Amino acid sequence: METPTPRRSRSRPRWLVGVAAFAVLVGAGTWTAVASDGPPAVHQQDQVLNMPGARIDTSYFTTGDGRRPAVLIGHGFGGSKNDVRAQAQKLARDGYAVLTWSARGFGKSTGEIGLNDPDHEVKDVSRLIDWLAKRPEVRLDGKGDPRVGVTGASYGGAVSLLTAGYDQRVDAIAPLITYWNLADALFPDGVFKKLWAGIFFSTGGGCTTFEKRLCAMYQRVAVSGTPDTAARELLEERSPSAVGDRIDVPALIVQGQTDSLFPLGQADAMAKAISGNGAPVDVDWMAGGHDGGDQESERLQGRISSWFDRYLKDEKATDTGPAFRVSRTGGIDSTDGETRIRGASSDRYPGLANGSTTVPLAGGTRTFANPAGASPPAVSAVPGLTGGISQLSSLGVGLSRDFPGQYASFDSRPLEHSLRITGSPTVRATVSSSSGDAVLFAKVYDIGPDGRSQVLPAQLVAPVRVADARRGRTVELTLPAVDHQVVPGHRLRVVFSATDLGYASPAAPATYRVSLGGPLSVPTVPALTTGSTGLPWWVWGLPAAGALIAGALLLTARRRTNAPAPDPALAEVPLRITGLTKRYAKSSDRYAVRDLSFQVEKGQVLGLLGPNGAGKTTTLRMLMGLISPDAGEIRVFGHAVRPGAPVLSRVGSFVEGAGFLPHLSGRANLELYWQATGRPAEDSRMDEALEIAGLGDALARAVRTYSQGMRQRLAIAQAMLGMPDLLILDEPTNGLDPPQIREMRDVMIRYAAGGRTVIVSSHLLSEVEQSCTHLVVMHRGQLIQAGPVEEITGSGDTLLITTAEQVSEPVVEKIAALAGIGSAVRTDGGLLVQLDGASSSSLITELVRLDVPLTGVGPHRRLEDAFLTLIAGGSA
Repeated sequence: METPTPRRSRSRPRWLVGVAAFAVLVGAGTWTAVASDGPPAVHQQDQVLNMPGARIDTSYFTTGDGRRPAVLIGHGFGGSKNDVRAQAQKLARDGYAVLTWSARGFGKSTGEIGLNDPDHEVKDVSRLIDWLAKRPEVRLDGKGDPRVGVTGASYGGAVSLLTAGYDQRVDAIAPLITYWNLADALFPDGVFKKLWAGIFFSTGGGCTTFEKRLCAMYQRVAVSGTPDTAARELLEERSPSAVGDRIDVPALIVQGQTDSLFPLGQADAMAKAISGNGAPVDVDWMAGGHDGGDQESERLQGRISSWFDRYLKDEKATDTGPAFRVSRTGGIDSTDGETRIRGASSDRYPGLANGSTTVPLAGGTRTFANPAGASPPAVSAVPGLTGGISQLSSLGVGLSRDFPGQYASFDSRPLEHSLRITGSPTVRATVSSSSGDAVLFAKVYDIGPDGRSQVLPAQLVAPVRVADARRGRTVELTLPAVDHQVVPGHRLRVVFSATDLGYASPAAPATYRVSLGGPLSVPTVPALTTGSTGLPWWVWGLPAAGALIAGALLLTARRRTNAPAPDPALAEVPLRITGLTKRYAKSSDRYAVRDLSFQVEKGQVLGLLGPNGAGKTTTLRMLMGLISPDAGEIRVFGHAVRPGAPVLSRVGSFVEGAGFLPHLSGRANLELYWQATGRPAEDSRMDEALEIAGLGDALARAVRTYSQGMRQRLAIAQAMLGMPDLLILDEPTNGLDPPQIREMRDVMIRYAAGGRTVIVSSHLLSEVEQSCTHLVVMHRGQLIQAGPVEEITGSGDTLLITTAEQVSEPVVEKIAALAGIGSAVRTDGGLLVQLDGASSSSLITELVRLDVPLTGVGPHRRLEDAFLTLIAGGSA
């Protein structure tokens, strides 16, 4: 890897002189041992620092003794320091002193949101560096100059860049999915990105929390639909690009492919600028982004740690990864629908216009309209909702819509050879407009052989404003940067749409004419080396299955004499878990599951709920005997569960997907699986399992012809073979559409109806509410609450009354004064009424008597509300 470039000697900014006087500690702060049951314990110090115009809430994480480099971690917009606590703890265990903070206007910090204003948010970070310089745990490069790196995602990523530009004490940075020029991000080519801008201001709390200049700017642009010069200047002065010539420290730049807010072009600009200053730069295009998708958190946190090990700890032998890496979809699992991510890399960053090839397009001159009011708009990216689809674009799945008469399209011939697009395609076009100016949205589709199936890679479009186009103007258009494989037989289609859901278009109707001035230029990077996703399970799985079964039999024979004796009192109890604990691998103080206890009875359908990382799958794997707990006990019908325990024959499972031979029929796959268990064929009770699964005639067809829903039901049928008394299902509805989900719900209910028990782990709260009788809610490996669904949701106490028109305040007061009513408050579209002895029927009678225009009455608290409340409580 490259050696660090010496930092230039720059005079210290005048505003840094004496800033330590402002960073006054409020009280002594609070010290907490985050984990104390084994080294290394992470100590957390929470405190509030006074800054000019704000009080900044911070947390400081350390382990052990001795001086070490420091790392500052910024959070994303709308978040707080709590969002990065886990990463801070990990870096502290890796030997860093870590400081996190809530930026102005977020979390418990006060002050106005300035969108990383250099005079406020950036100065705050420099004052935090002053504070670090006084800590005895922090390594110094000189008096008042700590060895320090800065990282963060989105809003926090931008402040890492800005701080490196304004404060020469920063030694390395790792910005993630962030912007280089905020004006270019929100006003690309002079077109207002209205949907994302609106999300910014609403997430931030509206004009009451933003600086007045920012509020006035947003309102002005939102009303006009057109950004002005003053708006651009305001955002540019708060952008890293404003100090791009000063950022000369090692930078690991991570940008998301699934990101319509800050697309890959933003990372390209920052990489060129920083490397141009002589600093080492690595670029990583991850799979996810602001629109969702796989955020690859574990991989990226590991890469950031390595980056700081190299450039903060001076560990020259540390492998920081390739100079350029791009995450690619390597297929999907045959049953669980999860995408497989692999990396392609090279020893240099190629940029967005490397190794271009040309693709001729046909179409002549096209005429289309901008509709009045720019409605209905074409659909491309929907912030936060299209991530999963964007990630699957290479597999032929997409979400997009252009309306007839509102776009022009130009197609290539079917490709004879595979083509990998890596970068930004370009095309020359001549545009004219009946209104003088034209606002267009350019995009490249991957069109299937049937001509109907189309995929918009990463769901991205490139807005373009063409001024004075009444007589026609020729422009060179740069289309969105993507990494996308086009297979032989497919065509490329360039589309110019008059509207897009995410952007502001002229409200006045207009007629546009577009013709192309040449072929589509497509960037390629053939030198990239792609990693393997691994062989399908069945290539190696069948030979290994015999060895695994033999090993299980040996384990069974060895452990039978050592297993705890059965508990006769629990002989009819399907499952009791007591004090279950499992630490993460190679860790003595980080828990996947901790002191978990609950019991499941016959006939129950139990929902195991919790956010990602709650420990649900780890719990199920221990229950299945796939892994052993570090402490605690699992008993199934009174028998202790161990790997190979005989009682596991009474348990069926669908955990982390199942594998099938695609060329065999569904029935043949099930028969082969049952034979591998070594149990008699008559014990399979296959016909009963298949009747419940409801696969019908599909059992005679090859599995490769199955839909995702059919594969899921075949996997459930496999788990039901032998009709086990306890059935365990981990995310059985993954990848299913609503009708298939409803069918899966019926399968679970039918199975439990015979007195058997089902445990289902799922993130679909509405489905859990409809199919489960009982719930266990987990968070961070611990039990939050357990009990019947109706007990946890607490339905019936509060009613949501929807009305045709707003209820007047005097009427609301009359309702609140009724006998048996605890309270009544107005809400959007109606009332929230808390019952205190009254029945819902008596309340409705009184509402009719008071002439309240009722349109609906129902319980207010859903499982989603209860779940979020429980998780919020568990986070405190």
